[in-house]
Amino acid sequence: MTAPGNRWTQRWERQPREARDTLFQLAVIAWTAGPHFMHLPPWCTGLTLLLLGWRARIALTHGALPRRAWVVALLALATGLTLWSERTLLGKDAGVTLLVLLLALKTLEQRTRRDTLVVFFLGFFLTLTHCLYSQSMFTALSMLVSTWGLLTAQVLSSMPVGLPSLRRAGGTAARLAMLGVPLMVLLFVLFPRFGPLWGLPQDGLGRTGLSGALRMGGVAELATDEAIAFRVRFEGSEPAQQALYFRGPVLTRFDGVEWRQSPPRLATRGDELGLVRRLGAPVRYEMMLEPIRLPLLPLLEFTPELPTWPGGSADALLPTLSEELVWRTDRLVTDRQRLSAQAWPTPPPAPRQASVTQLRSPGGRSGIGPRMARSIDDALRQIPADRNPRAVAWARSLRASPELAQADPGQLAEALLAHVRTTGFGYTLTPGTYGIDAVDEFWLDRRVGFCEHYAASFVVLMRAMGVPARIVTGYQGAEPPDADGWRIVRQSHAHAWAEYWEPRTGWVRVDPTAAVAPERIDLGAALRLRGGFVANTLVNMNPALAERLRRAWELLDSRWAQWVTNYSRSRQFDLLSSLGVEAPSMQDMAIALISALSALALAGASWAWWDRHRQDPWARLHAHVCRALQALDVPAHTHQGPATLAAAVHRRHGETGREIVSALCELDALRYGPANRHLPQREWKRRFDAATRPLRRVQAASSAAQRR
Repeated sequence: MTAPGNRWTQRWERQPREARDTLFQLAVIAWTAGPHFMHLPPWCTGLTLLLLGWRARIALTHGALPRRAWVVALLALATGLTLWSERTLLGKDAGVTLLVLLLALKTLEQRTRRDTLVVFFLGFFLTLTHCLYSQSMFTALSMLVSTWGLLTAQVLSSMPVGLPSLRRAGGTAARLAMLGVPLMVLLFVLFPRFGPLWGLPQDGLGRTGLSGALRMGGVAELATDEAIAFRVRFEGSEPAQQALYFRGPVLTRFDGVEWRQSPPRLATRGDELGLVRRLGAPVRYEMMLEPIRLPLLPLLEFTPELPTWPGGSADALLPTLSEELVWRTDRLVTDRQRLSAQAWPTPPPAPRQASVTQLRSPGGRSGIGPRMARSIDDALRQIPADRNPRAVAWARSLRASPELAQADPGQLAEALLAHVRTTGFGYTLTPGTYGIDAVDEFWLDRRVGFCEHYAASFVVLMRAMGVPARIVTGYQGAEPPDADGWRIVRQSHAHAWAEYWEPRTGWVRVDPTAAVAPERIDLGAALRLRGGFVANTLVNMNPALAERLRRAWELLDSRWAQWVTNYSRSRQFDLLSSLGVEAPSMQDMAIALISALSALALAGASWAWWDRHRQDPWARLHAHVCRALQALDVPAHTHQGPATLAAAVHRRHGETGREIVSALCELDALRYGPANRHLPQREWKRRFDAATRPLRRVQAASSAAQRR
C-alpha cells in the first residue's frame, strides 16, 4: 500500500512541467502577498485568492487563459473597489492594494516570456513593500523566503529543456542569492545614510496605542495588548519600579464623556520648570521607541533636556517641551527611534503617602515656575454641570465637612485615597460597561474599575472640591532587563494617573491605582486576561518555558533592531574610526565604498576568469577524448558525438578497440539518454584511459619499430 506522502509525490511528478511550474509560482505569489492581507481590505484578500485559484485551476485542467477583455474588466473592477475603500489611488495602502491585484491579474495573461518576467519583477517589488509596514526580523525572514521562491521560479523559466526538479532549481537560486550577499552586506555597511528621498502620506496608520483622548475603558483595552511600545536601558543604577513613569498625553478638557488635550503651550526651560539639575544626580538612559504614531516622545519623568539621537536624526522630529512637561514633536512618530536622554525621576513617596508624589526638585524648590503658575485657571476646575450629579454632590459635601473645611489640596487628595482604601474598591480589566454618568456609577455603585476609572474619578472629584486637576496618560513600569540590559515596556503597561495643583508646591502626582492595587505600581506588573486553552497551550503546559521562549525571541528582535534597522550614519563613522580613519566624513565613506566595490569587482572578475576554464565539464571531457583518439590514428573532431566516435574507432581498429567502443557507447547513453543521469566523469575517464592504454602501447611499439 502506497503511503499518502508517496502518492502525493507521484501525483506531483506526473504533472506536466508547465502545470507544475505554474502552481509553484502561484504558491510563491500567495506567500509573498500573505503578510499584506492583514493590512488590505477584506475584498482585496478575497479577490486575490479567487484570481490565484482560478489560475491554478487553469493549470491543472490545461485550460485556456481568459480573454483580454475579462482581464481588463477585472482591472477596472479592482481599481474601482480600491478607490471606494481607500478614497484615493495614491498613498501606501492604495498602492499596495493595487500592486497585489495587478500581480494576481498578470498571472491570467502569462502567455509569453515577457509576461513571465513582468510577474517576477512585480513579485520582487511586492516583497520590498513589506518594509513599509514592518522591518522586524520576522518580516525579514518572510521576505527572504519570498525572494528565494521568486528566484527559483525564475531559474525554472530559464531551463526550457527537460524536467528539472524543484530541488535543483532551488539550489541554483540559493547559490545565486549567496553570490549577491557580499555586495548587499557591503552596501548596507558603507552606503551613506541619507534622509528619505520622498515622502509617503501617513495613511492607514492602524492601531495607535495611546491617544490624545480617553474614555473609561480605553486603557483597559490596551492592557491586553502585548505589543512592544519601547525598550529602555539605564546606565549605572536603575530607578525603582515606583519611579518608572513615562509621560504621555496630558488630558485637561472633559465634556462629561471623553477627556481631551488642551492646545500645547511651550515651556520656558531652566529654573522656571523647578527642576534644579545641579542638586541631584541624573539617571541616564537609552530608549528604542517603536512607531507609536503620536506627536510626542513618552520619556521618563522628568526629562528636562533635549534628547540626543545617534546619527544626528533629531532634526527630523524637532521635539519641544510643553508646559505639561511633555516632549511634543512636529509630526507623528511613525518610524522606530533610538535616542538617549537623562532624567531626574521623582523618588518614591513616603509610606504614609503611598500614592502621592510631589513634582519638585531634590532641593525642595517649587515644582512649577511663575509662568506655569499663571496657566492654572478655572479651565482645570471645570466639570460639566449635567453629568455625574451624585458624585459631585458627594465631593462637595465632603469638602464642606468640619474635618476638611479648612483643608489644603493635599489633605483633600488624601481623604479621597483613604475612601478608596477603606470602602472595598476593586481593580480589574473587565469592569463592564458604564453609562453616561460613569463617575457616579463607579464611585458610588460598582467600585470596580481599571486605572483610568480611578484617575478620571479622582480628577472629577478634586475639581468638584475646587482644586485644579488633570489626567496624565503614559506607561508605568517595565519588565526585567534582558541579556543586553534592555527593559521592555509593552502596550499592556499603559497607565493613567492624576495630578492636582498645590499653590505652594506646584503639580502633585497622585496615582489612585496604588491605593487599591499597590502591586501594579511597586512591581510594574500589568494585569493579564486569562487566554483560551488553544491559544495558551504552551503557557498552560510550561509557563516558565513559554516565558523564556518569548524573551529569547524578543532579545533577538531587539538585537535586530539595534544592529540592523537602527544602523545609522554614526555607526558608519564609528566603523571608519575603528579602521583608523580620523574624523571620518561623508567623503571618507564614499572613498571606502568605492574602494570596497572595486576590490569586490576585481575578485569577481578573477573568479569569472577561473570559472571560465572550469565550466562545461562535458566540453573538457570531450576534448580529452578527441585528443586520445587522434593519438590512436582515429579521425576525431569536436563536433562529433560519442556514438560517431565509437563508429570511427570500430572502423579503424576493429575488435582491438572493443573496450573503447563500449566506453564511448556508455558515454553516449549517459549524456543523451532519456534518464539524463548525472555523469560520473572521473570514473568514466579512468575507464576510458585504461581502455586506450593497450592501443597506445601497440602504437608506441609500432612507431619504435619503424624508427629502427
